[in-house]
Amino acid sequence: MSYVPRLKQKYRENIVLSLKQKFNYSSVMQVPRLQKICINQGMGKAVTDKKLIETAIQEMSSITGQKAIATFSKKDISNFKLRKGMPIGVKVTLRGDKMYEFLDRLIAVALPRTRDFKGVNPKGFDKGGNYTLGVKEQIIFPEIDIDKVSHINGMDITFVTSASTGEEAKALLEEFGVPFRK
Repeated sequence: MSYVPRLKQKYRENIVLSLKQKFNYSSVMQVPRLQKICINQGMGKAVTDKKLIETAIQEMSSITGQKAIATFSKKDISNFKLRKGMPIGVKVTLRGDKMYEFLDRLIAVALPRTRDFKGVNPKGFDKGGNYTLGVKEQIIFPEIDIDKVSHINGMDITFVTSASTGEEAKALLEEFGVPFRK
């Protein structure tokens, strides 16, 4: 038998039934599911130092297990010494098994390593049922060697769900084990 990520199996066996009962769905196809996880880092300092983008790509690739890509500016902004087409960030979009593996590592290992961690902010939901979480330091991930880090960078992690409301999306993420602040 092939390998199935732990949270994917938990979703199929427990979460679908739990959410179906909680929201009185008539079909299991109505139950919200996690579609993708988008992770991005804005690297404003990369305007002056091009090597920052390369190290950010390497770090993000090792954290997610998938090759990260650079994002580029769309227009010129003279106050920031920014030209159109300059690399200013890094992003990764995770789907399928890699998405579940990343979510498992985030919940079980990375978030508890955050200093003074009391839970994630429950106010990060939008009207479409997506949740965005801000991480202040990339060093909370065990894949990052603290001795080799030159700059501490934050990142935004967006969970894109098929839920139609924030309440349904929150219930889904709570079932996965995302620790929301009370």
